[in-house]
Amino acid sequence: MKGLYWAFSDTAILEGVRTPWSDCGGALAQVSPIDLGIKVGRAVLERAAIDAAAVECVLAGSMAQASFDAYMLPRHIGLYSGVPQAVPALAVQRICGTGFELLRQAGMELAGGAELALCVAAESMSRNPIAAYTHRNGFRLGAPVEFKDFLWEALHDPAPGIDMIATAENLARRYGIQRTEVDAFALASFERARVAREQEWYAQELVAVSNERFTLPGYHDRAIELPRGIEWVEQDSHPRATSLDALARLRPVHAGGVQTAGNSCAVVDGAAAVLVGRESAASQPVLARLLAVTAVGVAPEVMGIGPVEAIRLLLERSGLQMADIDLFEINEAQGAQVLAVQQALELDGERLNRCGGSIALGHPLAATGLRLCMSLARQLRQGNLRYGVASACIGGGQGMAVLLENPAYR
Repeated sequence: MKGLYWAFSDTAILEGVRTPWSDCGGALAQVSPIDLGIKVGRAVLERAAIDAAAVECVLAGSMAQASFDAYMLPRHIGLYSGVPQAVPALAVQRICGTGFELLRQAGMELAGGAELALCVAAESMSRNPIAAYTHRNGFRLGAPVEFKDFLWEALHDPAPGIDMIATAENLARRYGIQRTEVDAFALASFERARVAREQEWYAQELVAVSNERFTLPGYHDRAIELPRGIEWVEQDSHPRATSLDALARLRPVHAGGVQTAGNSCAVVDGAAAVLVGRESAASQPVLARLLAVTAVGVAPEVMGIGPVEAIRLLLERSGLQMADIDLFEINEAQGAQVLAVQQALELDGERLNRCGGSIALGHPLAATGLRLCMSLARQLRQGNLRYGVASACIGGGQGMAVLLENPAYR
């Protein structure tokens, strides 16, 4: 089976945190992803009780250039999180697989001799720019003015000539998936997320965001400034009560299709961070063992099927079967896309996205992979289960999958 596979030894996710996911245009809309990244970078070090001076590698990811200092995102996240100035920082980008790619590269850094990596993913979908790429030399009389919405245009893949929603529609036709099935899946995502929030499940991974100033001696301060009247952002904003009737009333994005705003991933802002280090050197129990990562390519017009090939390769090379995996977290880019993956893998729904997914919670592109892994790790520990797989499709036609093991499994 074609694709790339990396196996790791004595490599673990030591701790992980994230901000609440906030709806596009909401409470975090004007906050730079750099500052969201600094927030979680500092928070994960504090929660793990690890001195930032111990970090030897900073890896950070963000998709859109959501601020004029976007080039500095990895470096500023590292410096303002307290990491020593001599420690380098690297920008990582694999679209919706960026969070997984951060873990892969952290594992590679440890294999090369590093002891501790800080991995941060931050995304402001709200600050995606209105951009033009053709006006550097000015505006000619009568020529089109080509400013466009980057957030919307980025969903279009010019190779097959379709958008990301249409790739899910292709899968719906290929696998015979009906609108009622997609709405039912979306309702389950919302219900599972609602129950998880009521049980304070997400509180284990969340760090509240408030107005805050980040100082770095000898340099200008950075800050988070929330809108007037908002003092704290403490919970994910998108999970809500809904019904099949309410979902059925929504118009499909494409005429005659199955995908709507209600059964596709929500557009949100947020950031997540994890520390990756050696289990043998950890002073307290680690969150999860990072065993292996895969990356594969698939046809762009059915990019959503990417997790199938990534998971198959992961299991084949790791010597495991589907039955050996206790839980799966597969990103809910679109409802039909996950149902197609579930059908192709013959995966029962009880092992999939037990606490809800991106339809209910939202999908801040770079950060989702880290959320999936930290949530999966905590579910494995809570249920005394051994193996979990997190996976996502990737625009342009890729898939990634991560194999985690519960170190406390007995």
